[in-house]
Amino acid sequence: MARVLGPKCRICRRLATKLFLKGPRCETQHCAVEKNNRPPGQHSEKRVRLTDYGLHMREVQRAKKTYGVMHRQFKKYYLEAAAQPGNTGDHLMQMLERRLDNVVRRLRFASSRDHARQLIRHGHIRLNGKKASIPSLQVEAGDVIEPAKRELSRKLVAEAVTLRKDLELPSWLKVEEEALKGTVVQLPTMGELRQPLESQLIVEYMSR
Repeated sequence: MARVLGPKCRICRRLATKLFLKGPRCETQHCAVEKNNRPPGQHSEKRVRLTDYGLHMREVQRAKKTYGVMHRQFKKYYLEAAAQPGNTGDHLMQMLERRLDNVVRRLRFASSRDHARQLIRHGHIRLNGKKASIPSLQVEAGDVIEPAKRELSRKLVAEAVTLRKDLELPSWLKVEEEALKGTVVQLPTMGELRQPLESQLIVEYMSR
């Protein structure tokens, strides 16, 4: 599991994209990328033109920071995706999107992926009625995600749902807000992924 340490807004500005690392703040006008889309630092009036290699590497960094994955695990995802028939980029992005911590956030049960990871690690989330303590678990179609039965778990999830209730839910997920129960209706397709990542650049870089 990768922890994003340090000022998160600086990471978004350096990579020139919104990575949604700070929860609700990223979805308002207070987002650092919206207010000042320049690289961090004293002499950051303009961006340096990236080489072809730099563009590919930046896209990989965006993906790893977005989903909170270290390079070793990211490489493992790539190798698994490359071993499957079909488009490697599509398979890779689907595996990242199917991570339990990402799904908990997509269901609005957590304010950010870091928050979702914390809920999972502390035993506040149940997958198909059983305790799920591994953020990288891959969900399947038909899986049910909900908070643990204890009062604190339900309170934490309910607060997150209230905070993010105006956000649109992905079409591949369904939520019963009163019961605080989320269901994976189907596996996500590339057309349903909201993260602005160029999977082809990622595949080209990882295949070097």
